[in-house]
Amino acid sequence: MQRKQTRVLNIGAVGIGGDNPVRVQSMCNTDTRDVIATVMQINQLAEAGCEIVRLAVPDDKAAAVLKDIREQSPVPLIADIHFDYRLALAAVEAGFEGLRINPGNIGDEQKVDIVVRAAMGNNVPIRIGVNGGSLEKDLLRQFGGPTPEAMVESGLRHVAMLEKRGFNDIKISLKTSSVLNTVAAYRLMSQKVDYPLHIGITEAGTLVRGAVKSAVGLGLLLSEGIGDTMRVSLTHDPVAEIGVAYEILRSLGLRERGPEIISCPTCGRTEIELIQLAEKVEEALRGVEEVFTVAVMGCVVNGPGEAREADIGIAGGRDLGIIFRKGEVVRKVKGNENLLPEFMKEINMFLEERRK
Repeated sequence: MQRKQTRVLNIGAVGIGGDNPVRVQSMCNTDTRDVIATVMQINQLAEAGCEIVRLAVPDDKAAAVLKDIREQSPVPLIADIHFDYRLALAAVEAGFEGLRINPGNIGDEQKVDIVVRAAMGNNVPIRIGVNGGSLEKDLLRQFGGPTPEAMVESGLRHVAMLEKRGFNDIKISLKTSSVLNTVAAYRLMSQKVDYPLHIGITEAGTLVRGAVKSAVGLGLLLSEGIGDTMRVSLTHDPVAEIGVAYEILRSLGLRERGPEIISCPTCGRTEIELIQLAEKVEEALRGVEEVFTVAVMGCVVNGPGEAREADIGIAGGRDLGIIFRKGEVVRKVKGNENLLPEFMKEINMFLEERRK
């Protein structure tokens, strides 16, 4: 698919826009003032493949520990700022690589000037984050609600404030909890600007509901070449957002990270605890970065044939499992309690061979 060519900017060493890959982001849900918990979660996100992490900076106490967090983070950090321009300055001073602000709500013109000068002097891009739930009142009156047109107009207002000051390291997001309104807003904005777009469905919901809404909305946009960075917003552990994001990208052929695990949906022929086995295999491989295909099938009769394209797989039957590679049986495993440990041994051997 043809991606729209946008301007290139850098969040630290991570390139965004242009020919760079679609970047995967998330946001800590820890109390930023708790340095230990926040750094721990940043590391967990980074290990899962998150390339940029955003932190809330709600007050001076949070701002006071930003430098300490920045010094311990393995990935670039973005400070999420609302209303208080001083917090943005503190984040820049602490070495944060990006800001997420709306210049219209951090104070008067002079305060906007100060923040822009600080960002420009430190090569810190600014993400303008428009949210359908907090649009300007005059736009709500003009457009009759938080419509896609109202969101785009709000974003363009904030862009103009930065451009007027000669600042162009801009990224834009336009989020609502409505999939269709969000998609429409990004489509419209993509026609009007060439700034990189950060895409996401805000307040998408819990794990399953949020993953589905994000996959539909972000999948539509990405399939049309729209989107330079993305976040899957879930009411869940942020680490889970990363896995969902990469599966969306993998399904569109845009990026791959880690093994693809395929498994059958179970049926009346299933004679093992397939759901549990598939989940345990997925968990065991969570930290693996190599790209290959793993199959976990519930039928020794059809499993190897149905998953013959898998690099390695297992098909379970009554007290028996068959481990196969590319459809060819490698060996049999007796005892359902041995299926997982023996399959993981085989996967580790497979990985050692690949790494050599």
